[in-house]
Amino acid sequence: MKLVTLMHNGHRQIGAVVDDSVVIATGNIRHAEDMLTFLASGQEGMAAMRNLIAAGQHRHNLSDVQLLAPVPRPGKFLGIGLNYADHISETGREKPEYPTFFTKQSTCVIGNGAAIHCPEVSEKVDYEGELGFVIGKRCRHVPVEKAPEVIAGFTVCNDVTVRDWQHRTPTWTLGKSFDTHGPMGPWLVTADEIADPHNLILKTWVNDELRQNANTGEMLFNCYEMIAYLTQAMTLEPGDVISTGTPAGVGVKMKPRGYLKPGQSVRIEIEGIGCLTNPVIAEPEHFYVES
Repeated sequence: MKLVTLMHNGHRQIGAVVDDSVVIATGNIRHAEDMLTFLASGQEGMAAMRNLIAAGQHRHNLSDVQLLAPVPRPGKFLGIGLNYADHISETGREKPEYPTFFTKQSTCVIGNGAAIHCPEVSEKVDYEGELGFVIGKRCRHVPVEKAPEVIAGFTVCNDVTVRDWQHRTPTWTLGKSFDTHGPMGPWLVTADEIADPHNLILKTWVNDELRQNANTGEMLFNCYEMIAYLTQAMTLEPGDVISTGTPAGVGVKMKPRGYLKPGQSVRIEIEGIGCLTNPVIAEPEHFYVES
């Protein structure tokens, strides 16, 4: 299934995309108030969604709704740095002994089609095309072999980064968390539809220029190893998002630099999941994140 959060008739709802239509679940099945509540309902919710799709009711044209990020405000939004050998090589850094995790503040999240802002305080805004996965079960101390059981599904992420702000502090948090710098979507593809998340082609374009072209099998630490490592330290909860790192081809390492500029568009496509596209604009005056 392709699970979505959407706006329809002025209301935020959840549902599932089927071909060129969307099945709206909010108000039609239990636990469908929002994506976090739905994912926390586990297999009961998934089964109800499948039954709703099969019934053929509550369908609307996909063009009549606005897709938001599948998880608009995750409890945790974690990224991992230096997780592709070719990206490590282009940065001149050494291969990390342990996974290098950082936090993106959840107010950075936007959906497919929403604009990435170039802020007034920097001209060094970069893209990072990444596979993201979403936790579907509250968990702690998960062994690698059981990690697939706690993943609800997979999505496309763009770990937009303000490079000069990133390197002001070792934690990277501010440079990774500017408003609108967490594009995610267009939907969440349930884990049962992804046979192997570690064998997917990932491509990133800026306008029509292909900047990144890799396979998720090139990750140093795979999705299951990330879960095993993280859950030694913390409880992961339904709706938590982990973005799995970017391959080579980021703008900061191009000559001349390939930073994003207003008027451009970033498109990230991951095989079997979909395409996330976001225009780039100058930050509007008096902008703030909607709750």
